[in-house]
Amino acid sequence: MKAILYGFIMLFVAYIGLPNCWALDEIELPPGFIIEEYATVPNARALALGDNGTIFVSNRRGRSVFAVVSDDAGTRTIEIADGLKSPNGIAFHDGDLYVAEISRVTRYRDIEQHLHDVPKAEILDIDLPSKGHHGWRYIGFGPDNKLYISIGAPCNICDEEGFARIIRLNPDGTDRETYAKGIRNSVGFAWHPETGELWFTDNGRDMLGDDLPPDELNHATEPGQHFGYPYCHAGELLDPKYGQGKVCADYRAPAQKLGPHVAALGLKFYTGDMFPEKYRGQIFVAEHGSWNRSEKIGYRITMVRLENGEPVSYEPFATGWLRNGSVSGRPVDLLVLADGSMLVSDDHSGKIYRVSYAQGSN
Repeated sequence: MKAILYGFIMLFVAYIGLPNCWALDEIELPPGFIIEEYATVPNARALALGDNGTIFVSNRRGRSVFAVVSDDAGTRTIEIADGLKSPNGIAFHDGDLYVAEISRVTRYRDIEQHLHDVPKAEILDIDLPSKGHHGWRYIGFGPDNKLYISIGAPCNICDEEGFARIIRLNPDGTDRETYAKGIRNSVGFAWHPETGELWFTDNGRDMLGDDLPPDELNHATEPGQHFGYPYCHAGELLDPKYGQGKVCADYRAPAQKLGPHVAALGLKFYTGDMFPEKYRGQIFVAEHGSWNRSEKIGYRITMVRLENGEPVSYEPFATGWLRNGSVSGRPVDLLVLADGSMLVSDDHSGKIYRVSYAQGSN
């Protein structure tokens, strides 16, 4: 009975994501890099940066959105919205905060001036599915000033109209169009700082074994491209159910295959100048970590190095949240600050970390 009770307690702790005080001491980074705690935010998920330096953080499981403010008095976390339904996606645009729940997107006007008297949310006229499976949205504004919204497949593997895509529309919800299809579940995208083209992660389907298929880093060069799901995975693997009569060459292959089931989520191009030159312009990916492999993988930050706009390597950058099968953290999203440091959200420990580089280090 004691063993059963202990097992239940450990599962509960893993589920709610209690903090692990030893986690940062175990994180391995390249020489010269430092990781430290930046803020405490329950179930910290997506990150967005306000014009005045406010860090906005979603809290999908806790149904809230927070603002992290740093000033001479220190760093404070303020809850600015609650009672929401899986508010995973957030974005800041022209002074307003956009929050994506499963079936709606709301807008909070002039949010940085009203952190303690948050204005009533405006509900945008966007018809979004209400199905909960892969229903937590990721959103972001592109260089075209359009709002991009991920609509994940409502299943592990299926072929349903209106799902498995990224849409885009005007900030007020008008002029909706499907930007890309064949995307099982993207919980992270970013735009190349020079070309303005969209790059996004996609989580591969389950139940094909430990090592198939890999997660994907995709690159959309124009609207209307199809990335394979549910017919072809990772540009080369026809689905045993939906791949009959299909050819993988008909779909756009990933720019970079990632680890199988690593649950690649947020990604960012490093646009700061704090990190050494070899890191600038490269893609950092938050790998949330596997839940369905016989041996866990992921639970780290990786870097995809680009040359002439094409990936040439995929390598670990920050590791140590997974040791001997034990998990101390699960990276979710990334954010590059004005000083060139990079924030990492961790929904398992309920923390945001700051990664910086000591100038002059070798």
